[in-house]
Amino acid sequence: MGSVQNPASEPGADVARKFRNALGWFTTGVAVVTTCAGGGKPIGITINSFSSVSLDPPLVLWCLDKKSDTLSVFERATHFTVNVLREEHRDLSSRLARKGDHSLDEVDVVEAESGCPSLKEALAHFECEIEARHDAGDHIIMIGRVLKFDHADDGRPLLYHRGGYQMLPPVG
Repeated sequence: MGSVQNPASEPGADVARKFRNALGWFTTGVAVVTTCAGGGKPIGITINSFSSVSLDPPLVLWCLDKKSDTLSVFERATHFTVNVLREEHRDLSSRLARKGDHSLDEVDVVEAESGCPSLKEALAHFECEIEARHDAGDHIIMIGRVLKFDHADDGRPLLYHRGGYQMLPPVG
């Protein structure tokens, strides 16, 4: 195993990069969180911080960087939808991961009862009401109570590992 780092004893930017590199060894799924706050246009942002929290009640979480250009929209939102992406969504994921255009104008969506859009071709959808927001360092932890969910019967997830998109090897 490599060297053990103590973040408290390292200089700022260097330890942040080393910490990020170490975290990169953990492969995650990729999702887009969508919302529509205050009568505004629907938006989406790519995340890889999605996790279940509780089965009873059904709760999920994701984390939003405080420097995100979508922060003000998610601070006003009462609902959001987590959309688990397919391998085929790589371009959409890349676009919604960047600052700037978070529009869903060219994306095939279905409007949920809450008014939040769901990506029509996603592997799974979790329509949520905001349960809590927690300040956590340079991020806000968004906890949602799942109101409705569904999933596809087949497909392959888009994955993220060591700073890039990855795909599962063929089965069989």
